[in-house]
Amino acid sequence: MTAIQARSPATMLRRVRLELAREPRHPEGSRNIGYEFIAPVSDEGRILADVYAHLKDRCRVRRFNGTEPDELGHLVRKRGGAWAFHYDIHGDPLHDDTGFRIDTHRFKPGEYVSIKEPAGDLKTYRVISVLELD
Repeated sequence: MTAIQARSPATMLRRVRLELAREPRHPEGSRNIGYEFIAPVSDEGRILADVYAHLKDRCRVRRFNGTEPDELGHLVRKRGGAWAFHYDIHGDPLHDDTGFRIDTHRFKPGEYVSIKEPAGDLKTYRVISVLELD
C-alpha cells in the first residue's frame, strides 16, 4: 500500500493561492489579482486526477480582482485532460479559465503557473501558498 492509498482522499485537499506575477501592466505583480482553489494535491505538488474524480464537488475556485466582484466556480477536468476553472454564474465553457499544462506543474510556493483567460490572454501566476484544509 502506498502513502497515497493509506490516506483518506479528503485529507489530500489543499487550498492553493495564485497571485498575478510580473507583467508589463503590473511590474511588481499583484496581490489583488489571482485565484484561490481547492484541489487534491500530492506532497510533490501535483494535482491528483484519480483523487479528484472522487472529490470534484469539493474542488472549488474563487477568482479575485480588486476592481471586480469575485467569480466563484469549480475546478474541472476538460476533454483531453486539461484543467480549467469553470464559473457557476456563466456556466459556459467559453468562459472557463484554462490552465496551461497544469497537469505537469508543481503547486509549491514560488512556482509559476500560466492560465489562459476567456479573452485569450495567457497570464502567469505565482503560487503563494498550498495549505491543508482545516
